[in-house]
Amino acid sequence: MRARSRSAARRQALGRRGEEIAADYLTRMGMLVLDRNWRCRDGEVDIIARHGDTLVVAEVKTRSGDRFGGPTEAVDETRCARLHGLGRRWARARGCSARVRVDVVGILARPGGRWFLRHRRGVA
Repeated sequence: MRARSRSAARRQALGRRGEEIAADYLTRMGMLVLDRNWRCRDGEVDIIARHGDTLVVAEVKTRSGDRFGGPTEAVDETRCARLHGLGRRWARARGCSARVRVDVVGILARPGGRWFLRHRRGVA
């Protein structure tokens, strides 16, 4: 396997593990995970959950270091607006009229198997 493809495989595995950690965390916080990795022609949503009467669209960013800033810093206003729209689209497709909230879950993987999580609620 070429070095580039090994690196991509490691990043994919890191991202999948981060999404698992985020889904477990959101469940422990009282949310019901409704969908994962939902895709349409306009984009993808990592996690869609219900928190009371609110539909939560959660973007998960997992990093192994903070050289380029923290994981949650990677989600800008444009991305948040797109996620909000995708959440509304997901809800319409299911006949759901819930309020949509965008959350960002940043996960930092550190040496020794330690994981640090930061949850930013209501970014859009």
